[in-house]
Amino acid sequence: MSNNNEERLVSAYELETEANTDRLAEVSSFVEACLEEAGCGIKTRMQISVAVEEVFVNIASYAYASKSGKAKIKLEIYKAPSEAVITFCDSGTPYDPMAREDPDVSLSAEDRDIGGLGVYIVKKTMDEVSYEYINGQNVLKIKKAFTRTE
Repeated sequence: MSNNNEERLVSAYELETEANTDRLAEVSSFVEACLEEAGCGIKTRMQISVAVEEVFVNIASYAYASKSGKAKIKLEIYKAPSEAVITFCDSGTPYDPMAREDPDVSLSAEDRDIGGLGVYIVKKTMDEVSYEYINGQNVLKIKKAFTRTE
């Protein structure tokens, strides 16, 4: 992280939980509470919530195959401009969702291949989405600018 980002950092939160769809409500509540505390507007909170749900469900469903494992969600709030950066880390099977070709949304649902729509939605609604495999971990980062509510 650059010094500029360090100076812009307002707050940082972290949640580590089992990568299991049963934990989705916990993850969603965590992110919603952090964004609300930061003054993030409702429209942007909803977009981020949908993206978080898509990413977490993918980790819970595919990262560890039939085994169990952990997922770490780090949420950072920055100022000037205001933005939320959410980083997901897991030690599951290496997988870069950014490498997957976007689905052809001009086709009807019956004519499209199954899968990939959730990642596509995340890519289209977030300002930035990036993936790295670092030290045996999948690291997916999503970023969204927001306007603070009064």
